[in-house]
Amino acid sequence: MSTVSGGRMSFGEDHMKDLHNQLHQESIDNPNAFWGEAAGALTWDKPFERVLDDSQAPMYRWFSGGQLNTCYNAVDRHVEAGRGDQVAIQYVSPITGTEYGITYNELQAQVSRLAGYMASQGVVKGDRVIIYMPMVPETAYAMLACARLGAIHSVVFGGFAANELATRIDDAKPKMILSASCGVEPSGVVAYKPLLDDALEQASHKVEQCVILNRPQLQADLVDGRDVDWQGAMADAPNIECQTVEATDPLYILYTSGTTGQPKGVVRDNGGHAVALAWSMKHIYDIEPGDVFWAASDVGWVVGHSYIVYGPLLVGATTVLFEGKPVGTPDPGIFWRTIAKYNVKSFFTAPTAIRAIKRDDPEGGYLKDVDLSCLGTLFLAGERCDPDTLHWAEQQLDKPVIDHWWQTETGWPVAANLMGTAPVPVKAGSPAKAVPGYDVQVLDEMGDSVAPEQSGNVVIKLPLPPGTLATLWQNEGRYKESYLSMYPGYYLTGDAGYMDEEGYLYIMSRIDDIINVAGHRLSTGRFEEVLCQHEAVAEAAVIGVDDKLKGQVPLGLVVLKKGCDLSDEQLYKELIALVREQIGPVAAFKLVSAVPKLPKTRSGKILRGTMRKIADNQSFKMPATIEDPYTLELVRNALTRMGYADAHV
Repeated sequence: MSTVSGGRMSFGEDHMKDLHNQLHQESIDNPNAFWGEAAGALTWDKPFERVLDDSQAPMYRWFSGGQLNTCYNAVDRHVEAGRGDQVAIQYVSPITGTEYGITYNELQAQVSRLAGYMASQGVVKGDRVIIYMPMVPETAYAMLACARLGAIHSVVFGGFAANELATRIDDAKPKMILSASCGVEPSGVVAYKPLLDDALEQASHKVEQCVILNRPQLQADLVDGRDVDWQGAMADAPNIECQTVEATDPLYILYTSGTTGQPKGVVRDNGGHAVALAWSMKHIYDIEPGDVFWAASDVGWVVGHSYIVYGPLLVGATTVLFEGKPVGTPDPGIFWRTIAKYNVKSFFTAPTAIRAIKRDDPEGGYLKDVDLSCLGTLFLAGERCDPDTLHWAEQQLDKPVIDHWWQTETGWPVAANLMGTAPVPVKAGSPAKAVPGYDVQVLDEMGDSVAPEQSGNVVIKLPLPPGTLATLWQNEGRYKESYLSMYPGYYLTGDAGYMDEEGYLYIMSRIDDIINVAGHRLSTGRFEEVLCQHEAVAEAAVIGVDDKLKGQVPLGLVVLKKGCDLSDEQLYKELIALVREQIGPVAAFKLVSAVPKLPKTRSGKILRGTMRKIADNQSFKMPATIEDPYTLELVRNALTRMGYADAHV
């Protein structure tokens, strides 16, 4: 099999390109045959009657009439196949100094007992259960226990603000909440129970019972009549078998921030989700049964749903569940040592994590004595990967580094290199080509296709493949308005970009992050790509700020690598010259400043929209997903010095 190495393809490159294109074309021309065959990787309780059900288009459904259970496919069938002694979940918590493995036998026992307890308390198929927990194995047990019963889980990132949790409680109307006493961050213990209590007080919907996992770092006070202790509940709980559900029944709701302030509940089904994830594990991530896969994310995000819990377990792999950070728990080498220790074959993290490691260890000193011979590929997603970050990782690891692109809504990659089947050459700045199942196109404002290399709005022609969002929870109208109304017959991704002559996709920014400079449409991603080429810059964010003459002008904020000794004046002069050289004078780039840290969500996305509002003195709501609110003050101070944000607003 040909492989990508350091951005270059070995012998067989043309064949692999052809194979990728052939697979993609087959999936578009005959989705019934393509996905019908893929569904054979799962165990079905009842065969499906139709692969693609277009009877209610544009509300497409996959595997109508089929019945199965996601938990059975992720856990029980591996035990029945004689692989119960294999580690299913390898828990690694450098932040608490805890590491242990959970076999498929042990996972089945834990999940069936938790599901048994939930069933004894009246949780049945179709009920909603909110999970508000940290990165501990019990969180995965909770998700799988819901799937076992046919209950619909909604994981809310642990430590989310009480009002945000209350909003989700009122929307999902859960029968039960599974939570924990605390999470543990580098800054210390974060108490969850007071936040949960506050949310329940605020919510109109009344929850019958909360099951609380008390962690050693903090014991929570339980409310009589409502709260029960996790371990106590499990002690006498009966085991319960998997409940058969329809392929089209919801597996989970995952809320993503909405522009109206009301979060959107993305609904994922059981059948399409399991088929798509199982297919992706083999073909994209090159993972077979028994391999070790690590997605360094959080179960509160879509990556955690798809590639910490469900994806690896559906194919009988070992998944690493990691409670820690890329730096500071305890150092920038923790990722590499964990990969070596647990024989990780494919590793998935966000570009922002690699940038943090590069900032603290620019020369790769923490890699020097680590044997990474087990590692096949580093995958990056979550935010656009600038070429400089990709090249740095390639050089330090001497491994293929694969950028790929997808969204909470899609649930699995839209554009990626098929590393398990048909790897194609890496082009820095591109997540490669559209994955089979996705008919990705680039359209202008009028809905016409644009020429190669020309920017436009990135869309996906309907139907979306299996595993993508079926609708929004109890809000089909908003689903159609948000995603399907701008271009009838297409799903609007909300991203802007272009395709090259070979069909490689380039995602440059969110549509809202396009800067209009005197009539010239320029993407923030292109500016950031250029700024990151400077040897002193660890990461960059560019926003468009109001300008009376040009409408908007770009403003850049950069975080410097440790040990940078350039003066501010010299650095800014060099950065402005670099942008002028690479993009041209049309960029009108004259505003740039260094900041200690950029404001980001906990999943690593830079909060450009919030920064833009601060710069233009617009009111804004503190983003619920922000990792460190203090970073907004750092940005405000820098913007004020530059003559933009009013320090008193």
